[in-house]
Amino acid sequence: MNETLQLALLLIPCLIVAIVFHEVAHGYAALLLGDPTAREKRRLSLNPIRHVDPVGTLLVPGALALFGGPVFGWAKPVPVNFGRLNNPRLGMMLVAAAGPATNFVLAALGAICLGLYAGAAAPSAAGEWITGFFYLFIMINVFLGLFNLLPIPPFDGSHIVEGLLPRSMAVQYAKLRQLGMLLFILLIAATWAFPQAGIIEKVVGPPVDWAMNHYLSLAQIVSGG
Repeated sequence: MNETLQLALLLIPCLIVAIVFHEVAHGYAALLLGDPTAREKRRLSLNPIRHVDPVGTLLVPGALALFGGPVFGWAKPVPVNFGRLNNPRLGMMLVAAAGPATNFVLAALGAICLGLYAGAAAPSAAGEWITGFFYLFIMINVFLGLFNLLPIPPFDGSHIVEGLLPRSMAVQYAKLRQLGMLLFILLIAATWAFPQAGIIEKVVGPPVDWAMNHYLSLAQIVSGG
């Protein structure tokens, strides 16, 4: 239980930062592309209280961490009205991509911080915590970014795919949104019910490992190692 508490103390702030920046990025991208809905709803704020979903930001990732599953979560979606975008079709893709892109940038910043700390700090017990925090921060942002790129509604990847498809196919694909939440619930249920199957790890795991290797290589370069 002590190890679980320690993991939670590292995990929760990392997850909140990753999710909040992800959602705010959607809102700012929409604003730049013509849709001020998020600003009107006062969601262009880094205040976690405006974005945190008690279930998706705390309960689900906490339970997944406790049972040893892949840790992921979500916040209250920032409202975007694609019809108000200057170019709805292109804007939809750019707004969707802004969230994962922000997570990848955060992961890079985490790698730089990890490298700077590793190159300057003397080994200590506190140092292990700080190193663990940066490592977890990188991993959560990488996982969240890649997970959201899955082409399944309601994930960001579905909006990108919809924008890339010919209009006739995009209309049919968009109908999957009606099943989006059901698919998401089934995915979470399957992850909990069959943890040994590694459903999410097998899909997202290889690209996460590939990306982590590159981010840790960046950290090593920064550290001078």
